[in-house]
Formats: sequence, structure tokens, C-alpha cells
Amino acid sequence: QVQLVESGGGLVQPGESLRLSCAASGLTFSSYILSWYRQAPGKERELVAVIFTGGGTTNYADSVKGRFTISRVNPINTVYLQMNSLKPEDTAVYYCNARHRLRASNYWGQGTQVTVSS
Repeated sequence: QVQLVESGGGLVQPGESLRLSCAASGLTFSSYILSWYRQAPGKERELVAVIFTGGGTTNYADSVKGRFTISRVNPINTVYLQMNSLKPEDTAVYYCNARHRLRASNYWGQGTQVTVSS
């Protein structure tokens, strides 16, 4: 059974940092492109960051460039999202996504809440 489990969310003040983790099981982790998405109340789910299977290529939404960093550690089947200089507009449920580099396989975690408020 494929499972993606996010953790690390919470309540922080503007300017503070959080690191989200996503632990995967039941799949060949190194064959999957990993992404973080987020969805705020009343808004569409948006792509935040992508890391490709080789680990060296990443892409970010303009709104988080320079503040967020996505990374992966394939031997432990984990992808991270380091979030610095958090802003109230970063408040959302953050979701981990895994999609196979060649096949149609696509999986989602259940999400973790990030709230940035003073």
C-alpha cells in the first residue's frame, strides 16, 4: 500500500520558519517526482515546489522563491520543505504529492496545516 504522511505543520508568527516532512512507503521512491502543494480556504490548490528524481533540479512558485527550499533524501524515502520568512499569506494546508517519472501513478498525502499569524 502506498502511503505519504506529512508532518511538521503548526502555528508560527510572521518571519519564523518551519520544516515540513513527507515520509513515503510502498513505492520505489527514487522513481517519483515529489512536489509540495498548498490550499488556502477559498482558493485553488497551488503548486509550491517540485523536486525531480535526480534531486538536483527544483522549481518554485514565484510567491515562495528565495524563502522555501525543497529537498529529498531518497535512502529514507523522505521529502522536505524548508519554509523561512513565513508570511500570513503562506497559511494553508500543505500536501505532499508523488508522481512516477514515466507512468501515470500519482499519490497524495492527507495534508498538514500551516498557520502564520501574529
